[in-house]
Amino acid sequence: MNEFLPLDTTPDADDVQLAVYRRLGGAARVAIMFRLNDMVRNATMAGIRRRHPEYGERQIEWAWQRLTLGDVLVREAFPDREPIEP
Repeated sequence: MNEFLPLDTTPDADDVQLAVYRRLGGAARVAIMFRLNDMVRNATMAGIRRRHPEYGERQIEWAWQRLTLGDVLVREAFPDREPIEP
């Protein structure tokens, strides 16, 4: 059983999903991971757009970078850029 059971999933359904993932090859699991990553990124950026309709695409990207990389790394990578509210 998965110790990180999603709140909207029964233990039986989680067991079935894990069994399916285990039967997949490595390339298929990596493809799923990339697809899920894209979905999370798109949902996060949509949230930024909703909270900040005044942001352009570049500002949305910067806000996403701040959320995912954190303030310290963003400041180190882009020392001349003002932090933008996500």
